[in-house]
Amino acid sequence: MGSNEPTGLWLVGARGSVATTAVTGLLALRAGLIEPIGCVTERAPFTEMGLVPWEHLVVGGHDIAGTPLEKRAEQLADSGLIPHRVLTATAAGLRAVDAAIRDGYHPSTHTGAQALAADRLAADIADFRERNGLARVVVVNVSSTEPPVPHVPSFDSLASLRAALASADRAVLPPSSLAAYAALSAGCAFVDFTPSPGVRLPALHELAVSAGLPYAGADGKTGETLLRTVLAPMFTARALRVRSWAGTNLLGGGDGANLASPTQARGKLESKARGLEALLGSAVTAPLHIDNVPDLGEQKTAWDHVSFEGFLGAKMSLQLTWTGLDSALAAPLVLDLARLTAAAHAAGVSGPIGELAFFFKDPIGSDEHRFAEQTTMLTEWAATLAHPQPTELSTADPTTPEMSAPTGRLESRGAPGEGGGVGESSSARAREDTPGGRA
Repeated sequence: MGSNEPTGLWLVGARGSVATTAVTGLLALRAGLIEPIGCVTERAPFTEMGLVPWEHLVVGGHDIAGTPLEKRAEQLADSGLIPHRVLTATAAGLRAVDAAIRDGYHPSTHTGAQALAADRLAADIADFRERNGLARVVVVNVSSTEPPVPHVPSFDSLASLRAALASADRAVLPPSSLAAYAALSAGCAFVDFTPSPGVRLPALHELAVSAGLPYAGADGKTGETLLRTVLAPMFTARALRVRSWAGTNLLGGGDGANLASPTQARGKLESKARGLEALLGSAVTAPLHIDNVPDLGEQKTAWDHVSFEGFLGAKMSLQLTWTGLDSALAAPLVLDLARLTAAAHAAGVSGPIGELAFFFKDPIGSDEHRFAEQTTMLTEWAATLAHPQPTELSTADPTTPEMSAPTGRLESRGAPGEGGGVGESSSARAREDTPGGRA
């Protein structure tokens, strides 16, 4: 990947808190106004990869919200998230990015077949790529969390999905999955930073592989779950028995309002629970509550109580509290994922990038949840992209690559929105957000 190649970052939910924070931060990084704190790709070995520099990332997006990006940034500045000096210096850049944001897909206002909506979304992205002379575009979903959806036969193959999309009588795909379909149809890599159904459908995997496109997700790991992926392996390594792990999340802003609905919160709760069970190696009593506290604004507080058993049955406990500004934790990861996924696309990777599990609560393409092991996977993968090995010549007859996930290598883990994904990394083969709304 040539580091001088201009690369697009297309944000689904482009006027939400995470997207606004990411765009403001990107503009501030370009101007030298801030340090890249929280940007993993600004550390070795990622600095040796020749990743696209900040000044060559061009931003656009989809959103159903009409609040201009500059106004949204003002609201975040008033909440204490964005420094006012940064807001002043980046105002013109925010207006320029806002001009590149297009109307997203809303199921209640769209009429006609979903295929028409997908074609419009894909055309917006393709036009963005062509107008800006971009080598490639990475589409990142940072829109509001959607509830899980029941599995239907149309999800099982690309042909059946396309037939269903052509029908004007039904809306087969949730907005997040329609955004993924449009991105892949436009020839773009896709990253799902939410726990929404998104790209986790067999038909979308088929589309990605057939088009030679990478994808990654799901559900960005920024706070409470990040701590769990560090602490849970400690208990198992020391042979301590975790009896229960209870958690409470208090949050405000658009994310709090969205997740106040039990239906909307279901995917988030399931994503967290799957990760904890995988970390501990067995099911454990793990009640988790998400409460909307409007007064907190952009701040999120997570409290965990861990009850565990030691030698001779001794009962002990650990309590921890994490308080942070979630968009400030998520935004640099969005920028990191755009750079890394662009590098994977340029290197010819297709299908799920399991090595990016480091960034996600419910990683697609990997069953590894332990943070230390995820870190090793990521850095070793980065080294292979930075220093690719020569391809070995083979005398075997060429075979036609399979368009669907090979049995035993990419097993589906469940229904869309319920861990549906794959079970192994892709390298061998080649928001919780805010009033931003959905694509």
